[in-house]
Amino acid sequence: MTSVVRSLATRSQATPVVAVGVALVVLCSVTLDAHGVSSKDARYLLSLDGPAILPLMYLGAKHMVTGYDHLLFLVGVIFFLYRLKDILLYVSLFTVGHSLTLLGGALGGIRASAYLVDAVIGVSIVYKAFENMGGFRALGFQPNTRVAVFVFGLVHGFGLATKLQEYSLSTNGLVTNIVSFNGGVEIGQFLALTAVLLGLGYWRSRPGYLQHAYLTNAALMTAGFVLAGYQLTGYFAGTP
Repeated sequence: MTSVVRSLATRSQATPVVAVGVALVVLCSVTLDAHGVSSKDARYLLSLDGPAILPLMYLGAKHMVTGYDHLLFLVGVIFFLYRLKDILLYVSLFTVGHSLTLLGGALGGIRASAYLVDAVIGVSIVYKAFENMGGFRALGFQPNTRVAVFVFGLVHGFGLATKLQEYSLSTNGLVTNIVSFNGGVEIGQFLALTAVLLGLGYWRSRPGYLQHAYLTNAALMTAGFVLAGYQLTGYFAGTP
């Protein structure tokens, strides 16, 4: 299937698709800053003093639905998955991974540069797009996809944790609030994936799906490179 898709992707076709991908991601980078929290939400988080289950679930769901880096990676993960049990397996691996590091980072105090973590998240998008394009197969090497999705899930969850660590959250009800936030993230992920699957399902029913699959993943890979580069620029620009 990959060879058929590749044969349909000429350089003249790929150029405009990749250019659009770069433009969209640059725009997102300027306006969203990966896992950024709005000033209004930040003020609310800082004002908390006790459990706030429903508001934190809402913030977690909102964060995931607007977290374009997570969504780009998940689109890559499910792009060529057709059976429901396979989709559930890979999404579950990602979910377990990011839940572990979100909870561990936010509650356990494990820290790292948010820029570097987000740069690795960009690399995760590049990795999945490269795999979808048959890149590893061409190199004669195929990583364990399940392990890779789980490991990158750990990284994505840590990205969420680094943003929460930027705020001095009250210890009163902290565990309840972080668990609630994580639950909201899962709800947001479910809603976002449902929309993506509906869109992919419709697209797959059209004759142009395989014809444009290679180009779509090329744009996805470009998006990952731009995201990683944007975060690395922020890291080195802010390092004395």
